[in-house]
Amino acid sequence: MTGPVTGPTAYLLERAWVGGRVEDDVLVEVEGGRFTQVEASARVPSGVERVPGLTLPGLANSHSHAFHRALRGRTQRGGGTFWTWREQMYDLAGRLDPDDLLALATALYREMASVGIATVGEFHYLHHAPDGRPYAEPNETGLVLVEAARRAGIRLTLLDTCYLSSGFGAPVEGAQVRYSDGDAERWARRVEALAAAVADQPHVVVGAAVHSVRAVPREQLATVVEGARGRPLHVHLSEQRAENDACRAAYDASPTQVLAEAGVLGPLTSAVHATHLDDADVLALGASRTHACFCPTTERDLGDGVGPSRALHDAGSALTLGSDSHAVVDLFEEMRAVELDERLVAERRGHWAAAELLGAGLRHGALGLDDAGAIAVGARADLVTLDTTSPRTAGTGADEHTAVFAATGADVTRVVVDGRLVHTREQAPEVGRDLAAAIDRVWKDDR
Repeated sequence: MTGPVTGPTAYLLERAWVGGRVEDDVLVEVEGGRFTQVEASARVPSGVERVPGLTLPGLANSHSHAFHRALRGRTQRGGGTFWTWREQMYDLAGRLDPDDLLALATALYREMASVGIATVGEFHYLHHAPDGRPYAEPNETGLVLVEAARRAGIRLTLLDTCYLSSGFGAPVEGAQVRYSDGDAERWARRVEALAAAVADQPHVVVGAAVHSVRAVPREQLATVVEGARGRPLHVHLSEQRAENDACRAAYDASPTQVLAEAGVLGPLTSAVHATHLDDADVLALGASRTHACFCPTTERDLGDGVGPSRALHDAGSALTLGSDSHAVVDLFEEMRAVELDERLVAERRGHWAAAELLGAGLRHGALGLDDAGAIAVGARADLVTLDTTSPRTAGTGADEHTAVFAATGADVTRVVVDGRLVHTREQAPEVGRDLAAAIDRVWKDDR
């Protein structure tokens, strides 16, 4: 992360998303990493930097597995299912040491910054050494991710993940031994130590995660809920039909029912994927105000299916978005994919308004940051500016429809996070070189 900003900084934004609509000539003043003035149609003081284009608040990537970035371009070869993809992912998980992870995560988080992501929710389960033994510092890999985010200049919600079983009580095996703390109580103690270790890091929130109902036995879920009290809590939910079938065979209940009975659901919880749900599941998630985190580019890449995003929203589950396996890192693509995928299922258009989808991409509350995602006095000073004259965006109106249905991450010209300039378009080649070097390092033994 770049050094601290000294004194107030002011910008005149040509167009900006303020208060749920696009305004012209928005004067913003930033001090101490927060907006201290936001004024539309403002008279411009002399010497204020003018920022052309459409400026948005910082985006929130609610679901990431950083090490999966090294799979892009490899797992897409040939056919298969989620389960065959998982074997390739396990191969990668068994290779990484903390230095590899630091290089890869730093490069990925810089890629995220380059497309306007100000905060990432890292669903982290690569805890221990390849043989399953804890590192000398039990939170070594979590601290590596904290450092990677600091170097990239973005905020991190570290969702430390409880993973105890290869499936409904079966012991972990293969690469999964890296994931397990043995039981939920040991997981909880390690997370408390992690939170204490990073308490002075202003760019970090420590949260928690249940990997899935298949990876945490039902009788240990309550311990995870208690360990996550007051923190964001995320869980993979019903990503695959096979998971639902196995859960019903084991517990005579759907995964959503199991989580509801254990007290997992609630306003601080995010159900990731939520793809294969019945009506009762949708009602339970909505009634509990559990967030629904959709990752359309990953769900499509893995052949998972299309979840009921609109039905969940209408039931009470606010939508968030994630890039998950990083087959694509572009929240503008995730935004429009929610609508476009619904069209394919329903064979009609118009399920989501552009403003709603943009709101999903800006929603930081599920990451424990209610003070981000808006250009407003007192909010965290994040600014993501889009080029409105590119071949993709020209002539599209320079409004929320431009952002959601026309722009890509390549149209981001500059990114400010907590008042610090962390990326300009001119840095894109450097980001690409760092990614190439980090990924080549991971696969060096295959050359």
